[in-house]
Amino acid sequence: IWKIDTKGEKKPENFTGHAGRNDSIRLRYVNTDPEKRFIKPNDLLLLSAFDHITKQSGYYTLAQKGRNPLKKRTMDAFSFSSVTKAKDKEVYAFQKSNFHTSPDLHVTHNLWQSTEKLTDINPQMRDYNWGTAELFSWSSFTGKPHQGIVYKPENFDPAKKYPVMIYFYEQHSDNLYSYFAPAPSRSTINIPFFVSRGYVVFTPDIHYTTGQPGMDAYNSVVAGAEALAENSWVDKENMAIQGQSWGGYQVAYLVTRTDMFKAAGAGA
Repeated sequence: IWKIDTKGEKKPENFTGHAGRNDSIRLRYVNTDPEKRFIKPNDLLLLSAFDHITKQSGYYTLAQKGRNPLKKRTMDAFSFSSVTKAKDKEVYAFQKSNFHTSPDLHVTHNLWQSTEKLTDINPQMRDYNWGTAELFSWSSFTGKPHQGIVYKPENFDPAKKYPVMIYFYEQHSDNLYSYFAPAPSRSTINIPFFVSRGYVVFTPDIHYTTGQPGMDAYNSVVAGAEALAENSWVDKENMAIQGQSWGGYQVAYLVTRTDMFKAAGAGA
């Protein structure tokens, strides 16, 4: 995060000390006061944080002076959202969730040294076969390292073989700790719906060059599917692809380049 003199009299100052870029962490200022129009020199700033390597999220605070102005308050294998601050105290309410945890409301009175869970909004999840999410890595046909997410049923048995549904749209690996509610969809697959019914779902990232989006999808998706199929628990005779909009075009392209997939759906 930089501070810039709009008059151009002082040099731009990186007052997070390059900690974000050096650590592959994205830092963003969170304005917790809807009436606030500017930052005062003595304000303690709340920053949201996302780690591009681990995919964890959390919060930092940033003082604008002192020896160690940037402090990590929490980083965890969850997504954080809807943070709200009390008007006159350092008390924060926030939502916290991941693939198998509903976005319940929590509160902290001491900048995440401890937190209290206030709600239990989705107890019926305990009655269903939900799932897990994990990063999966492979190299594309061009040799570039790729990542994606593999979702498995909660009662996953590595001795069994599972049909695989592959859904793609640009890049999804940053959603490793995102929650998805089971719900109808017009043109995308609902991940918990399929995982709950005994499918493995794979969402591979696609890395694009210029001018060949179809081939770039082939190099990423098919290479990822082949790497995933090397696992003994994958039923490689029953793998399907599904995409919507831009992904729908890529499904139409892929079925002209490979017969690896038993079924294909192009939505929208």
